[in-house]
Amino acid sequence: MVATASSAVLSRRSTPAIPMNMHDHPHGLAHDLQTLNATLMKRRRALGWLAGASAAGALPLLGCGGGGDSGTSVYDGTTTTTTTSSTGSCSVIPTETNGPYPADGTTSLNVLALSGIVRSDIRSSFGSSTTTAAGVPLTVTLTLVNTNSSCASLAGYAIYIWHCNQAGLYSLYSAGVTGENYLRGVQATDSSGQVTFTTIFPACYSGRWPHIHFEVYPSLATATSVSNVVKTSQIAMTEAACDTVYASSGYSASVTNFSQVSLATDNVFSDGATLETPTITGSVSAGYALALTVGIAA
Repeated sequence: MVATASSAVLSRRSTPAIPMNMHDHPHGLAHDLQTLNATLMKRRRALGWLAGASAAGALPLLGCGGGGDSGTSVYDGTTTTTTTSSTGSCSVIPTETNGPYPADGTTSLNVLALSGIVRSDIRSSFGSSTTTAAGVPLTVTLTLVNTNSSCASLAGYAIYIWHCNQAGLYSLYSAGVTGENYLRGVQATDSSGQVTFTTIFPACYSGRWPHIHFEVYPSLATATSVSNVVKTSQIAMTEAACDTVYASSGYSASVTNFSQVSLATDNVFSDGATLETPTITGSVSAGYALALTVGIAA
């Protein structure tokens, strides 16, 4: 199994881009020297400002990353097109489709309306079934911050997460697990803007990069229908963690599926997944811990 997973990694390696010939432009040496001098002057001024600000204690420690971010997305059934925008000093996480299996009231299925959906351990079904989903343990910690207020923590919001099981099936939808509602749960963010879920590492099913769905609501009271949602996005599992987990028992189908997909070809993450990629630490034997900062314009 390990050898198969290693082969999968090699198959996803892309051919390095061929660098452009440095002489293939029409401007000439004088233009290059002028541009270089201007760039060096800007860099010196920036370094001087940073040194002064650091000495004065003016540089804040931000809890979320920079880079491109998203305001809207359009899903046509095969691809997601995301437009990007930046707000303040940190970035809004891209908006993504909630997919075909949300059970959030988008269709007739709405697990959010059921008593028992508010919970931290989402590995077992609740209600008429108590089946527990098998798989490598995973702790998911999301920190919700306000991009309109210097990444200040957002307490009292609600976050709903859901994902597939070890076989790549979604509870309530996939054949064989329509009577289950495991791997779905809602929690309110605490004073630090955090929620923590106990779940399992999701499988890789055909055609998609391994992921976790989530929706953000203004409060626990409003987390009853997708009509109240303020942000919908997805978490892209890291390649290193996937390779290790899928080489373990129970994830054999994921090895082949994972070898045939990449972030560049995924219909959700192909336009950039930097803000949706968490840190993942741990091991198969001890379990994994996932952490991601989620920026929204509140």
